[in-house]
Amino acid sequence: MAMEIGEDEWKVCCGSSEFAKLMEMSGPLTSEEAIWTARDTWFNLVNVTDWLEAFSAHPQIGNTPSPSINSDFARRSVSEQSTAFATTSASALQELADWNVRYKQKFGFIFIICASGRTHAEMLHELKERYENRPIVELEVAAMEQMKITELRIAKLYSDKARVVSETDSSSSPISTKPQEDRLRIIGGHLNVAAEAKSPKRSRPPITTHVLDVSCGAPATGVEVHLEVWSGTTGPSFGHGGGGVWSSVGTSVTDKDGRSGPLMDLVEALNPGTYRISFNTAKYCPGCFFPYVSIVFQVTESQKWEHFHVPLLLSPFSFTTYRGS
Repeated sequence: MAMEIGEDEWKVCCGSSEFAKLMEMSGPLTSEEAIWTARDTWFNLVNVTDWLEAFSAHPQIGNTPSPSINSDFARRSVSEQSTAFATTSASALQELADWNVRYKQKFGFIFIICASGRTHAEMLHELKERYENRPIVELEVAAMEQMKITELRIAKLYSDKARVVSETDSSSSPISTKPQEDRLRIIGGHLNVAAEAKSPKRSRPPITTHVLDVSCGAPATGVEVHLEVWSGTTGPSFGHGGGGVWSSVGTSVTDKDGRSGPLMDLVEALNPGTYRISFNTAKYCPGCFFPYVSIVFQVTESQKWEHFHVPLLLSPFSFTTYRGS
């Protein structure tokens, strides 16, 4: 069932004013549509300033919120952390506070983690590991954690609104079971991340990428990108072709934000197989050590409904990649 959600309610879900504004402008959305629209808005439409606004709306992990314009958001954060810190010792909290200070001094924003279901020890361990990241990598990791938090809050928002509908309907039609079914569908659809028989409708192609120039800490604009899929009776193997060829799927060029345009059609189910994304790094960075970079990855049958975001972090003498969201 599509629901009208106000800007203030969307801001409690995320913390970013621009995100909330764009979500409200999307009109009435079903719970499934809301999740996919939120992901597209967060990763493709808002900018880094909006990310930082959402980060700053959180109280520091383990702290109580100070009064703020978006205090409902901060109180929700504390509630989500409450189980993890219910039995934590004072010395353990102090260690976490000390590491939070070090983290903010290095990255410029507070440590963001989806605290639901996490213990204090797990979060401290994660903080120490992520502290070793390069700032440009950690920014993306924090953004992905923020989206996990946002998705859980959207699920709760729709669940709460469905409960109100249920209570209203039960007063006039006590035997109706539809509101209860709606609540179960909403909660099950968003809090259970196991593979489903049918995928929600996509809002972007299933394979995407972006390029960041870590030598200057900025998006890499104008990088030619090619997406290919392996065609053959056997998959490609190290050192030889394996009885097949690479077939072109699509090409694009990165924009001012370092993101490529669509590399393939907006399909629901991605064909399982081996894919390769190649970047014309020589044209972007003449004289760099790598004249081109190719990233090869596999998509299995069970993953065909998933999204594959495969970014490139580039410098003249090194590159890294990872699977994003």
